[in-house]
Amino acid sequence: MNYSKFGKKFTKSNAISQLMDDLGKANHSNNSNIIMLGGGNPALIPEASECFIAELSELINSSKATQMIGLYDAPQGNEAFINALVDMFNKHYPWELRASNIALTNGSQSSFFSLFNLLAGEMPDGSQKKILFPLAPEYVGYADQGLSDKMFSSVKPEITLLDNKQFKYQIDFDALHIDKSIAAICVSRPTNPTGNVITDQELAKLDQLAQQHQIPLIIDNAYGLPFPAAVYTDAELSWNQNTILCLSLSKLGLPGLRTGIVIANDNIIHALRQISGIMTLAPNGVGSTLLTRMVKNDELLPLCHTIIKPYYQQKAMVAIELFKQIFADLPVYLHKLEGAFFMWLWFKDMGVNSDTLYQQLKQQDVYIISGSNFFMGIDDAWEHQYQCIRINYAKDKEELKKGLEIIRNTICKSS
Repeated sequence: MNYSKFGKKFTKSNAISQLMDDLGKANHSNNSNIIMLGGGNPALIPEASECFIAELSELINSSKATQMIGLYDAPQGNEAFINALVDMFNKHYPWELRASNIALTNGSQSSFFSLFNLLAGEMPDGSQKKILFPLAPEYVGYADQGLSDKMFSSVKPEITLLDNKQFKYQIDFDALHIDKSIAAICVSRPTNPTGNVITDQELAKLDQLAQQHQIPLIIDNAYGLPFPAAVYTDAELSWNQNTILCLSLSKLGLPGLRTGIVIANDNIIHALRQISGIMTLAPNGVGSTLLTRMVKNDELLPLCHTIIKPYYQQKAMVAIELFKQIFADLPVYLHKLEGAFFMWLWFKDMGVNSDTLYQQLKQQDVYIISGSNFFMGIDDAWEHQYQCIRINYAKDKEELKKGLEIIRNTICKSS
């Protein structure tokens, strides 16, 4: 088939599609021995799931069900949900949002596809603009979003070794060079894949740089505040007219509803509304309709802080203890768990290649994610990016323990 440039780019092999294909096949396999430590699927937290199912049952038995499945929303998204979000954010933050500051999308992937290609790529004057990731590694799902080639640029982090064989990535501001080719700065907080939460001071400095260069600061807040609130360190949520804040309902435990939320200035929201009308007519209305009452009645944030956050924080504590037990005598380091639900292991000076390890573990029915996939936009080869793996620790303790022990045995045989 003679595809267009778009067709050739989006049908070629890519990291996120291959990973999701592997994970999808494993998730639906009849093999009971599979240990699924890969992927970003949130845990099915019983108390939260019961709450959402009860809300869905009430909704189905109401007149709103017919409207939810039988009528289009506007391209910007469900008006009642947007208004409820405006009231909620203005109650908790001094942002003075209006409905014109919020747009809904069909999930975060959809949000970032629209935003990245709206701001960067080939410009009308023939120049090429890029999205700058100030702290590699970053979310693998960004890597193939660009309609133009080489649309992303990343900065290697500073690595600070901590006690108990832990470490932390920090932004190397001295290496952060912004010129006319940069269209926007983008960072996830907490960061996928490492669980890093950049500090309030780092975030403020990024905001200052963005405003100085008159480019937006995009914050991927899929795991952060105020929902699902999977943040285990001191951090404040901030927004201004130069910030594009992206949220999602997925990590509440609702990934199947594909609902993303973008908070930005009126011009950005207007542009997203236009893109939405062309690409999808209107975003999915099920997630927004489901949660409107909970947001209006101020029930969602308490659910996050009393059920969802403590669940993941407890899982993080278990993960740290298992790491200490299983890798005590090996030069393996753990990124400090500050948020989200990922362990980021660094096999320092062990001669381990993460791509090879991924294949070796898959043969043993253990699924992880190779760290090499998360360093897009770095031009030169960097040994560190092949020494790391990402693990989803939101699992049963025994399953996680067994998986980590198999990882230990595999790297010991290989090194």
